[in-house]
Amino acid sequence: MSVPKSKTPVDNGTGDTGGTGDTGDTGDTGDTGDTGDGPTPTAGVYWAKDDHAVAVVDPDGEQTARFTVTHDKAGLRELVRRLLRAGVTEVGIERPDGPVVDALRQAGLVVFVIPPGQLKNLRSRYGSAGNKDDRFDAYVLADTVRTDHRRLRPLLVDPPVTTALRQTVRARRDLVAHRVAVANQLRAHLQIVFPGAVGLFADIDSEISMRFLERFTTQDRADWLSPRRFGSWLASVGYCGRVDPAVLHARLADAPRGHTGHDTTASAAVTAAYIAVLRALTGQIAELAAQISEQLDLHPDAAIFTSLPRSGRVRAARLLAEIGDARGRFPTADSMACLAGVAPSTRQSGKAKAVSFRWGADRELRDAICDFAGDSRHDNPWAADLYRRARARGHDHPHAVRVLARAWVGVIWACWTTNNPYEPDRHRALQRILNQDQPAAA
Repeated sequence: MSVPKSKTPVDNGTGDTGGTGDTGDTGDTGDTGDTGDGPTPTAGVYWAKDDHAVAVVDPDGEQTARFTVTHDKAGLRELVRRLLRAGVTEVGIERPDGPVVDALRQAGLVVFVIPPGQLKNLRSRYGSAGNKDDRFDAYVLADTVRTDHRRLRPLLVDPPVTTALRQTVRARRDLVAHRVAVANQLRAHLQIVFPGAVGLFADIDSEISMRFLERFTTQDRADWLSPRRFGSWLASVGYCGRVDPAVLHARLADAPRGHTGHDTTASAAVTAAYIAVLRALTGQIAELAAQISEQLDLHPDAAIFTSLPRSGRVRAARLLAEIGDARGRFPTADSMACLAGVAPSTRQSGKAKAVSFRWGADRELRDAICDFAGDSRHDNPWAADLYRRARARGHDHPHAVRVLARAWVGVIWACWTTNNPYEPDRHRALQRILNQDQPAAA
């Protein structure tokens, strides 16, 4: 079955760019690639769960091969073999990780990542129908690598030590999100069956709260407590004593009464189930935190990120994991700020100009940088001044944190590219703030 020889496939309304979608070898004609210094064929791989659509175009834009491969070892081996036979050296794909990307890179192919949102906009180059088809998207990826090569940056992969740290950091973050969700479910449950336990201690998922709910699972059991008995129990579990037991007992007594009598059996079982899940999550989060600390100690860039104010261990590890250590990924501080979504997006047409939130960003990187920046203002006078001035201009808290994060990106990028830890004495903007405060204090 032949492949249509057209410079640009025609979007016929179904996304099919020609041919019948035969998954066999429809255009692999042997070693047709240019082995010299001239242009070589390019390929596009549209990633899917079970199989992947592949298209190959020659330097003139003609589609010379189109096929699909299964998502298994044999399929990936077939993908690499056919791309190399076709003389392909550069491949476009939507995602930056996974078995397909690993197979392509191990074969020595240069990988360009074209995100799904960008691919969606590129489809309009080839037709106005706007329909979605995997084979058509594979062609768009391949042709974009051919035509927009100078605008694309080859995929840079972090070394295994950074990749492993990123996996651990993200797994811990996911477990923390699960713990918050379970704590919210427990709180909602207790507000109905045992309201007094909800506001008794600062956090519903704290150790003292869980110990209390394990001992006093229902309103009936809590009614046994008197101020003296409550104080004795708190002392037996090692309560820190920041709040007087009489005050805690008053909170319990003043709260609305919960379920009593025969209705409490099922309620107590549900409470115990939530507590068991919270304990399991808390334990695993602590295990991952210890693992993160060990991985951070072994990383060559650890000193850079742990030197930042209020970075701690987990936060420093998260910053390192999301930024990575492939220096070529961010040639300028602006490139890091844009990918992190802390630089505003400007739209201008004629006399109209709008500056708005940047939606196209790496959300993991943005969350890591903004989390650090938002807390840094409590320990760094320069950061506190930037945040205060942003709020004075009318920005809400998230906007002010992004303004501060944009400023921190410049500092982090300078430390990251020079392999030097953050030194407050060499931070000129910080020193100016400190020097201004000294005469005022005098």
